[in-house]
Amino acid sequence: MAIKLIDEAMTAGARQNRACEVVGINSRTLRRWKKQWLVLQKLQDQRKPSAVDRVPANKLSESEQAQIITTCNLPEYKSLPPSQIVPLLADKGEYIASEASFYRTLRAVDQVNRRGRSEAPKNSPKPKGYKATGPNQVWTWDITYLASSTRGVFYYLYLIEDLFSRKIVGWEIHENESAEHASQLIRKTCLAEHIHQEGLVLHSDNGSPMKGATMLATLQKLGVVPSFSRPSVSDERVACPWGAIHFLKACFEP
Repeated sequence: MAIKLIDEAMTAGARQNRACEVVGINSRTLRRWKKQWLVLQKLQDQRKPSAVDRVPANKLSESEQAQIITTCNLPEYKSLPPSQIVPLLADKGEYIASEASFYRTLRAVDQVNRRGRSEAPKNSPKPKGYKATGPNQVWTWDITYLASSTRGVFYYLYLIEDLFSRKIVGWEIHENESAEHASQLIRKTCLAEHIHQEGLVLHSDNGSPMKGATMLATLQKLGVVPSFSRPSVSDERVACPWGAIHFLKACFEP
C-alpha cells in the first residue's frame, strides 16, 4: 500500500524523498520494498490455467455408456469382470469400448465390485489369544511327513509340544493321517503329564485331523480347550512346534 501511495504522489508531481517522509520511510527502504515486491511477483504461478472443462475427443457418449451397462448386465456377463467381458466380446467380433472404459463406466454406477451372484467376502474373526505362564497350560501340535527308505512312501509324525517349556510332551508315528490317531495321542499325553483338571489349551491349525469329530469329542471329554488358527492365514510358526518336529525328523528319517 505504501508503494502504491508513493507512486501515485510521484505521478501527481511530488518528489520521492518528500513522499517517503510523509509515509515515514526513506528512499532506501522504498527501493528494498520494490525489489522484494518484484521477487514476490516472479514467485507467483505464471502458468496459464489448465483447460479443465475441455471435453476429450474420444469421450464415450451417453448411449455408448448405456450400452456398456446393458451389456455387462446381460445374463452371460453379469457375473464377470470387464477383464473377461471385453475379450469375450472380441471373440464374437464386437467392440464397444476399451477395458478401462468398461471399468470407468461401471464405477460411475457402482457396479464394479461384486457384480452378479458372486459370494461376498468373509472376514474371519481373529481367534482368542492364550498366554502360557507355566507348563501344561498351552500345548501346540501338528502332523508332518517322515520320509521312508522307499521313494514315495511316507510316515506321519504326530507331535505335541508344551508352549511354555518347549518340552515334547507326546509324539507318535503312524502310516496314515486321521483324527482317531490324534485323539489317542492326546489321551495318552494327558495321562503321562497327569492332566486331571480342565483348562488346558491345545492349539493347532485347521487341518482335518485337528477338527475331526473323534478328536473334538476326546478333547471335550478330557476338558481340553481346542484352539485353531484363522482360516487361510499362514501363522503356523506360532501354531506348530516346528523346532521339535525338525529335530525328530532328523532323528528318524533315513
